Amino acid sequence: MECKTILVVDDDPINLKLTAILLRREGYKIVTVPDAEEALVILNTLHPDLMLIDIRLPGMDGLELTRRIKQNPRTSDVVVVALTACAMRGDDQRAFESGCDGYITKPIDTTSLGSRVGGYLEHRVPAGLAYTATAPDCVGA
Repeated sequence: MECKTILVVDDDPINLKLTAILLRREGYKIVTVPDAEEALVILNTLHPDLMLIDIRLPGMDGLELTRRIKQNPRTSDVVVVALTACAMRGDDQRAFESGCDGYITKPIDTTSLGSRVGGYLEHRVPAGLAYTATAPDCVGA
């Protein structure tokens, strides 16, 4: 089975490192960037299977980044999952309205992140629904 590539966009270096470590352990190929602008540059040469995007990024926020990804025919099929540390009432709905396929709150649950990501990748969960599955078995990534 081919390992899936995940692009993580988060301005907090600790969150980037933790997320990368957890998902690499699950066998995913991980690319990290600290802001939306750099993510757009990376998307010119990389077509990830899934993106984890912090909603509250400096400059262009994660919701605007998601809208741009979903409006671009070249990247519209990328699974986008919103991340947020400041879960305010309605944030999940705004995330889904911007085009996110999923929503995960921080702090990240280190025991379930891999299975949640696997569920989004394997089943392309419709916006607003929760799904948990095991991550794909990619050894040696």
